[in-house]
Amino acid sequence: DDGLIWFGGRTGGGYNNGLDIYQLAVYDRDTGRISGRSDRWGGAFRPTPSPDGRWLVYASRHIADTGLRLRDLETGEERWLAWPVQRDDQEAAAARDAYPGMSFTPDSEAVIASYGGKLWRVPVDGSDASEIPFAVEVELPMGPEVDFAYRIEDTPTFVAKQIRDAVPSPDGSTIAFATLNDLHVMTVPDGTPERLAEGLDLVQQNPTWSPDGQWIAFATWSDAEGGALWRVRSDGSGAPERLTTAPALYRDPEWSPNGAWILAVRASARAYESSLQRGNLGEPTDLVRVPGTGGEVEVLGPTTGLSNFHFTDDPERIWANSFADGLVSMRWDLTDRKSYVKVRGRSSAGGSQGQQASAIWMAPGEDHALAQIVNDLYVVTVPRVGGDAPTINVSNPDRATFPARKLTDIGGQFPAWGRDGNRVHWSVGNAHFVYDIDAAQAHEDSVAAARAAAEAEDAAEDTEDTEDVEAGAEGETGDDEEDADAYRPLEFRVEVTYGRDRPEGVLALRGARVITMRGDEVIENADLVIENNRIAAVGPRGSVTIPDGATEMDVSGRTILPGYVDTHAHLRAAYGFHRPQPWSYAANLAFGVTTTRDPQTGSTDVLTYEDMVRAGRTIGPRIYSTGPGIFSSENVESLDHARDVLRRYSEYYDTKTIKMYGAGNREQRQWIVQASRELEIMPTTEGGLDFEENLTMAQDGYAGTEHNLPGMPHFEDVVQLVAQSGMATTPTMLVTYGGPWAENYFYSTENPFDDARLRAFTPFEDVMQRTLRRPGPTGAGNNGWFHEDQYPFPLIADFVDRVVEAGGRGGIGSHGQLQGLGYHWELWAQGMGPETTPHEALRIATLVGAAALGLDDDLGSIEPGKLADLVILESNPLDDLRHSDTLWGVMLNGRLRDADTLDEMWPTARTVGPFYWQDEAPVPMPAAGIGR
Repeated sequence: DDGLIWFGGRTGGGYNNGLDIYQLAVYDRDTGRISGRSDRWGGAFRPTPSPDGRWLVYASRHIADTGLRLRDLETGEERWLAWPVQRDDQEAAAARDAYPGMSFTPDSEAVIASYGGKLWRVPVDGSDASEIPFAVEVELPMGPEVDFAYRIEDTPTFVAKQIRDAVPSPDGSTIAFATLNDLHVMTVPDGTPERLAEGLDLVQQNPTWSPDGQWIAFATWSDAEGGALWRVRSDGSGAPERLTTAPALYRDPEWSPNGAWILAVRASARAYESSLQRGNLGEPTDLVRVPGTGGEVEVLGPTTGLSNFHFTDDPERIWANSFADGLVSMRWDLTDRKSYVKVRGRSSAGGSQGQQASAIWMAPGEDHALAQIVNDLYVVTVPRVGGDAPTINVSNPDRATFPARKLTDIGGQFPAWGRDGNRVHWSVGNAHFVYDIDAAQAHEDSVAAARAAAEAEDAAEDTEDTEDVEAGAEGETGDDEEDADAYRPLEFRVEVTYGRDRPEGVLALRGARVITMRGDEVIENADLVIENNRIAAVGPRGSVTIPDGATEMDVSGRTILPGYVDTHAHLRAAYGFHRPQPWSYAANLAFGVTTTRDPQTGSTDVLTYEDMVRAGRTIGPRIYSTGPGIFSSENVESLDHARDVLRRYSEYYDTKTIKMYGAGNREQRQWIVQASRELEIMPTTEGGLDFEENLTMAQDGYAGTEHNLPGMPHFEDVVQLVAQSGMATTPTMLVTYGGPWAENYFYSTENPFDDARLRAFTPFEDVMQRTLRRPGPTGAGNNGWFHEDQYPFPLIADFVDRVVEAGGRGGIGSHGQLQGLGYHWELWAQGMGPETTPHEALRIATLVGAAALGLDDDLGSIEPGKLADLVILESNPLDDLRHSDTLWGVMLNGRLRDADTLDEMWPTARTVGPFYWQDEAPVPMPAAGIGR
């Protein structure tokens, strides 16, 4: 009946789904009606009718496996035709449909289907299926491998990667800024950075200048004292002065133009201490003011719906941003709100309207506004019009409804107006930029005049080929010529040097079993010598020289292996205003994770946290990251544009890696990978639940992919493609694509609530939220309870194992699901692959993971010359992989810590706690209560 169209209809779901969202339906071509034709627990999809109209075969999940059902369309009777077959993809995005296509033979006697990596002829009479021989010799063109070795710097000092919150002095001669949460000033452009408020052992951020340039106010925080506002003389003379008395979290202070008040956003100290999410800085917040010389704090009102408070030259009004109204101003009592302008940029791929500016700053003279859209900065003329605030689209500044200009090519952060309203400052990494609007206009006028003169001269020449001259004199200029003639803002580096945390001394660890990761080598009863922060020697006991004066430590009965490498670690430290000690950093180190790579941090705060660990100010693993992901919002337009975008990461952030996160079509993705290769960056990608796209990214040369490939199991063709491409696969099985998350398996079979180390290094609120109840009951993702046979992660683990065995790369990535302990759950999931041995899983967790990040020259194995990152276990993980978390000690960069407390054991015995999240016991013991 060609009047009916059978299909598998999707009744809900989205990015990662549960079962039964697909059911059979028919569309009547005459009436236009759709009628349901199934209601199965395992869903129903890929309906395939026979040519004679007698049969319908479709796929459905049954218990844990997919099968093919045969329906007699005359009687409605059904039976299983084949089970189990290829696993369906209904729990993922089903980018290639929920099940591979099938077809009846012309005589309607059999169905041609694929499963187990082969083609089959399946008779409808229930007799045995027969394999259809099928083989293809494939020669697949591959992009060049993007693989680099990054040596880990080991110098006594390093230059801070990032300056934050840089603001110019009223006369523009000096900038104030923070590095590693320390306050500095520097004369523009070639002065020497000078530390201010050095005696304050506090997080120091958000500097703001007094109108006369004599003082700098700033916000501080310490876990012991809470937060405050301070001021210090800009020339460094005198002692810092505290402006507020009551502890709270103060953010983004702004000095009023007349110097009388300092405006700030305030949250309670306790709210900040208790916040668990990286973007939660203690909301809800109030807008407050304090006298410029200090005194009582006055609450002006809640900040609800407003952000980015600032001033112009007018001391009577406060300016801010509203998501709904754009740039607004109001009186000090927050009344008389007026809206002035909204700014939008280009639409990202698939977007229906231009991207809204994330922040807008009115110029001091209130004639221009500075807008940030994604990573770029624009200046627009603010029109004086009545009625609703106009929206200016700057996707093409030359054609904007009001005069506008783009200031950046690689992007910018922390923008600020100069007091003259003509210069705009911003920073990227540790570089600072100053854009002079008048100078830029004069430069552009000069270039235009020179071009016009040249064109006039060419036009006046009497040549034999006048037409050719005229054709070439239409004012067309190439991109390279335009680039060379463009105005360039002043750019200079701000280099602040810090000491690198490197212990000194010699330590001999004696008697332990050492799993070196040099092949299958395991040394029983070994001697392992550490000199300063590197491995000096390892071998059977008595076979290596222990230098005179070395500290000898008996670790008999324990097992030592390289520190764990988490190739997909979302540590989620507070951004915007920093914590001196993020709990997630401590938790990961306490569980033996000594190196992390965060693919997509959402902000650049990680650059400062990375330096804090490097300087020994923050306890945590080695911090690597891609920085913020490269999304479709970047609107990569060409290879040259991709180079500009990636220079932000290679030259300014120094991330060594980027994450291409659905940045566009294949051509755009190829531009990004080509620019990565040129700039020596190893790019990883977001898997995105699109199997075909995953394969093209392997083919194009991407160095990594995050999350598992959907559509498992995968066969040898995919194994070989991924292995030979060099694309490291980090499956993050805890958040499985295409099935229940593996973390639910461990929540169901383990008892994380009572894990002592987890309780010690995780705020108890977070422990309770994650371990006492799992919401649900039937969805995929992080919801509900599932029978053990519903989990597909052993199939994923098997794929990773086979890729590594074929010479490819994999990684253990916890996804930040349960900081520290979650890494071991992911490792154990990898070990549940049907052919994966404990040693193979541990090798992926160490050496293979280090190689995936380009760090295996210094990390990942225990051999002379490598950095001393080690875990010391009470039990042997080769006997049982679940022993991977029986930590006795953890060594990072040669410094040995007690895994239960993180107290330093060598080279100097030192207590480091208690930490701020340990200020209350998990079980309350007040004087009042039942039985008290």
